[in-house]
Amino acid sequence: MQNLKEYYDKLKGSTIACIGFFLSPLSWWNDPYVNVPIAYFCAWIISLYGHRLFLPAFIGSYLATNVLGFVLLHKGIIKTLSKNDSQKVQYTIKNFMKDLAISMAYTLLIILLVKIKVIQPPQDYMK
Repeated sequence: MQNLKEYYDKLKGSTIACIGFFLSPLSWWNDPYVNVPIAYFCAWIISLYGHRLFLPAFIGSYLATNVLGFVLLHKGIIKTLSKNDSQKVQYTIKNFMKDLAISMAYTLLIILLVKIKVIQPPQDYMK
């Protein structure tokens, strides 16, 4: 029965790590196909309430997807690689701060793209 629990834990950890990888900015395709569309959609919905909310909503959504991706990736890998509950490695505040710093760097790039109007609300493309 212990082997079944270990298998389930590894499967669960692998699934969490995969979702984290899809949300983290660790691959070339992540931003154009995952995080930017999610952030754009969230920002577009929020910008319907106020045009000036697009940039803050876009930045917040983008940063949230990146941080969530790194957190899930770390937690999933830890869960997958640890042998049993006594060997569990903790996800520390230091790990979180590193993930946040990397995500902030990517977010600054996105802010630049919004400022130079490469990314903008849908209604602005019609002008």
